Amino acid sequence: MAADYKANSPLTLPVLPLDDEVVLPGMVVPLDLSDTEVRAAVEAAQAAARPSGNKPKVLLVPRVDGTYAATGVLGTVEQVGRLSDGDPGALIRGVGRVRIGAGTTGPGAALWVEGTVVDETVPDPLPGAVTELVKEYKALATDWLKKRGAWQVVDRVQQIDGISQLADNSGYSPFLTTAQKIELLETSDPVARLKLATEQLREHLAEQDVAEAIAKDVQEGVDKQQREFLLRRQLDAVRKELRELNGQDGEDESDDYRARVEAADLPEKVREAALKEVEKLERASDQSPEGSWIRTWLDTVLELPWNERTEDAYDIQGAKEVLDAEHAGLQDVKERITEYLAVRKRRADRGLGVVGGRRGGAVLALVGPPGVGKTSLGESVAHAMGRKFVRVALGGVRDEAEIRGHRRTYVGALPGRIVRAIKEAGSMNPVVLLDEIDKVGSDFRGDPAAALLEVLDPAQNHTFRDHYLEVELDLSDVVFLATANVLEAIPEALLDRMELVRLDGYTEDEKVVIARDHLVPRQLERAGLEAGEVTLDDSALRKLAGEYTREAGVRNLERSVARLLRKVAAQHELGDRELPFTITHEELRGLIGRPHHVPESAQDPAERRTAVPGVATGLAVTGAGGDVLFVEASLADPETGASGLTLTGQLGDVMKESAQIALSFLRSHGAELELPVADLKDRGVHIHFPAGAVPKDGPSAGITMSTALASLLSGRQVRTDVAMTGEVSLTGRVLPIGGVKQKLLAAHRAGITTVVIPKRNEPDLDDVPAEILEKLEIHPVTDVRQVLEIALSSADVPVTAAA
Repeated sequence: MAADYKANSPLTLPVLPLDDEVVLPGMVVPLDLSDTEVRAAVEAAQAAARPSGNKPKVLLVPRVDGTYAATGVLGTVEQVGRLSDGDPGALIRGVGRVRIGAGTTGPGAALWVEGTVVDETVPDPLPGAVTELVKEYKALATDWLKKRGAWQVVDRVQQIDGISQLADNSGYSPFLTTAQKIELLETSDPVARLKLATEQLREHLAEQDVAEAIAKDVQEGVDKQQREFLLRRQLDAVRKELRELNGQDGEDESDDYRARVEAADLPEKVREAALKEVEKLERASDQSPEGSWIRTWLDTVLELPWNERTEDAYDIQGAKEVLDAEHAGLQDVKERITEYLAVRKRRADRGLGVVGGRRGGAVLALVGPPGVGKTSLGESVAHAMGRKFVRVALGGVRDEAEIRGHRRTYVGALPGRIVRAIKEAGSMNPVVLLDEIDKVGSDFRGDPAAALLEVLDPAQNHTFRDHYLEVELDLSDVVFLATANVLEAIPEALLDRMELVRLDGYTEDEKVVIARDHLVPRQLERAGLEAGEVTLDDSALRKLAGEYTREAGVRNLERSVARLLRKVAAQHELGDRELPFTITHEELRGLIGRPHHVPESAQDPAERRTAVPGVATGLAVTGAGGDVLFVEASLADPETGASGLTLTGQLGDVMKESAQIALSFLRSHGAELELPVADLKDRGVHIHFPAGAVPKDGPSAGITMSTALASLLSGRQVRTDVAMTGEVSLTGRVLPIGGVKQKLLAAHRAGITTVVIPKRNEPDLDDVPAEILEKLEIHPVTDVRQVLEIALSSADVPVTAAA
């Protein structure tokens, strides 16, 4: 520092702000005077120094984001002139650190502050640790300067003796950030500042070494690949010369693929595409990933059965017998398959098998509750037609590429499930079962259901293109069968391409036949029993179907049969049971416990749900088939002050609206129906659907809610043997609903004998089995008044008591 400035001496100086720049003592920097603040500070310093004749002095202060540092550098203006670009400038030398104090006044437009000179003295002589630190810093700085080729600066750094000057020399380092330079500036202890500068320089050199090592590894890898490529090309050339020298034909892998393609029985366009890929394989390097992709693609194409077809069994009577033998009931599906075979036989007899490049493919959608035999029916169809059978499970599929295949550019690309099914079947006309098509999902990877549109459209699928194959595949001769539990979950556009066949469940008689002819023999074998060792009486099977299981299908019935046979087998092994043994309905309770589903009609009258006014029995359709639904209604006590309508049971919007309509109808027609509707005005109404954890929606419970409310107000109970279904309007009309067959089957399973349905649903009774119609008394109605006449019992409880 200049001799006339002592440590801790006060100073008053104009501030020269440096935006995002730092000047350390000992540095000489040019500054542009075109900047207003720089020019104001220099001019103020010149004006203050003019009387004394000394060099003008300024305070160089770093400014980051408008904030000044706490320490600045005393700078002397060495020269004022023009910079190399012609702009006015000043050359300023950093002299020493100044701790900034309060602001003050001074001449000119600059900001003046008071400051104190920072004491930067060091002990003399220097401790040994400090001497080693100086040597380390000089060595690191020399190393860095040599890497940059700044040889002329190396001697200058070696000649610096002062610790403070050596540390401040880091201010010239371009790799230091502004924050790091401010940290050096504000570190007043010279030894601590030199340690900080040494650490910063060491870290930078370590980063440089890592970067150089990475660059070296990359360059070596590139050089190795280039050498390997050249050597392999030379190797290929040497092998070719050796083959020609020995008179060989030069057969290699690509020649083998060419021979396989030419020998294969491929369609013309497929052959052309395959030969083009063989040519690419011949040009590709052995190590090229493209060669691996081409070989996989050629293998897939050559494995497909392009011209393999099985002959259809056009024995229509024989096919019908196969379907009847393997499945009881399901007359609609059997008739549809028989019709399809009969039409194909007649077309083939008249030479109309192929028209316009297309064959008469069929797409059937089998929709019904679980356990009715949808999946096993697909195997029976293939058996009846004499075709190969392939099952494609679609449950949970969310990737469109699963159906249409991946592009070949992706690693691990594969053809779609449809192409893989054709390859697995080994023929171009199998029966393909698309199982659980309603469980297909969609996400960011696309919509698989949309990809199925082309597959299942008979007008398009004769030119189906898989993304992996990229050649046309004729699917028009494939018989597609789709299975689903819930019709509403299938997209409308996809459902439009399929012919819908409903499987609404089995009657009790059909379940007995199925159990006797199919389930019992299969479970006997699985339990390790001979055919005559254990026999299930028809009465036992009927009780199993009616009271131990309540379902549309037969899956739980088969589990119950299996449980019975396991129990008997275990008892025989323990010596508690002699074989042969016949199981009757009286033996069931002792073997597998009490029944789980006792019909309401079989219960004690006082324990039935409809034993009190305000409870009615409805019918509904769920994903598991038809079911019985109870509706409960109650009125709040007048003293509670409750009013309005309360609905519980996890109901959908449509069902909530049906409750409002039922309540509005009774309010407007209460006098006509002889109901005390005044109670509805002053007291709250609560309608509840038991099984509250199960979501419920739809309009078909309208007349059931109307009946429950009318029963509550009149005090007349709803008949236990009556169930009902139908939508209600504000005028009391009963409107048609869906799922009549499933609901009637559910009513029969529940022991109901009288069912009320809308008059406009009367044509749907044609689909209901005759034995069910014989056991049910069905009342088609058009008005709610008719429903109440049928459903409500005679009044034996006073209205006031019921209310």
